[in-house]
Amino acid sequence: MSTQLYILLLFLFLLFLAVFSLICLALLTPWTKRVKSYFYTKRYPFTLYGISKTPFVGLFVEDLNTQKGFRRTEPEIYLSLIIPAFNEEFRLPKMLDECLEYLNKRAENSEEFTFEVFFGKVFFCSKYFYFFGLLLLMMEVLMRLKFYQKIETKTLFPDVALNYSKQQNQNNPIYVLKLNENIGKGGSVRAGVLCARGRFLLFSDADGATKFSDFLKLEKEMFSLCNGENEEKEQFNGESSIDWTHPALVVGSRAHLADEAIAKRSLLRTVLMLGFHAMVWVFTVRTVRDTQCGFKLFSRAAAAKLFSQQRIERWAFDVELIYLAERLNFSIAEVCVEWEEIDGSKLTPLVAGLQMGRDILLLWFRYTFGFWTISQN
Repeated sequence: MSTQLYILLLFLFLLFLAVFSLICLALLTPWTKRVKSYFYTKRYPFTLYGISKTPFVGLFVEDLNTQKGFRRTEPEIYLSLIIPAFNEEFRLPKMLDECLEYLNKRAENSEEFTFEVFFGKVFFCSKYFYFFGLLLLMMEVLMRLKFYQKIETKTLFPDVALNYSKQQNQNNPIYVLKLNENIGKGGSVRAGVLCARGRFLLFSDADGATKFSDFLKLEKEMFSLCNGENEEKEQFNGESSIDWTHPALVVGSRAHLADEAIAKRSLLRTVLMLGFHAMVWVFTVRTVRDTQCGFKLFSRAAAAKLFSQQRIERWAFDVELIYLAERLNFSIAEVCVEWEEIDGSKLTPLVAGLQMGRDILLLWFRYTFGFWTISQN
């Protein structure tokens, strides 16, 4: 046999091995399966004193007359902000101070601008936790009886998100959603989305890397996507002017900062970044250059369809959501935002890069070959 034939046979064998390995990996990877009731199950806020008795309204409600078994609810406020906050105690205050200053100012200037903030957090509720909750309750009773002067909650209770929820105006509340286990960033975001009442839902990272006032850029782009064909409204003129029933997604982007990022990052991080972007473009998303920026705005109609079909709950969930939006022919836009890298990330680049690469390959394989299907309803 000639050398060329040996090379051809070796190539075919390696190709077969790669395909076989991919099939095995796709079949054996333990993806989290969510039953229908997961989407409309009542969820409750977590407070300094324990679980609240008043449930969230939620994105879905049970409806046995529909094929899915649940339907989308009507919005009650303008904006729901969802922040996955696992292991972010040190970076969260800066982000919260900036975003609450912006949101509260908007709310003061416009009665139509109402908002809520969700944190998805994992709590390991030990006796220590409940001891502090009981102590705080006792201190508040004593303060109301004027036995003590008011004490700053921050100095008494260790959780940042719960401290801010205590201090925020209840007309525009901050909620903490207790997660019993680490279900991943995508799972944490979806848990918050399923509790949301907003016409529009904004997902933002907890590190404060994105300038929060750039929300206005995403908001105006959302108006263009949702009201583009309406000749009577040629420009954004207030919260009520955007049609939330139109399925649309606006993605914050750092693509314009790519050259600067390459110059500042290590060789390993640069190679991983470029390799990841290449994989995303080849196998999944073509409309968005930066799928991983933690600043995305969804209309309520889009959020209901996308998060009810989301399978990936780890780091690559952003890619899946945009991929689903493309396949469903949603309106999608990418908007440049001001961004700076914030120290303190718990992410290991090499491990996370390999996991995300695996998820993207399996995402493409499972949707392409029908293991996962996409519903138009």
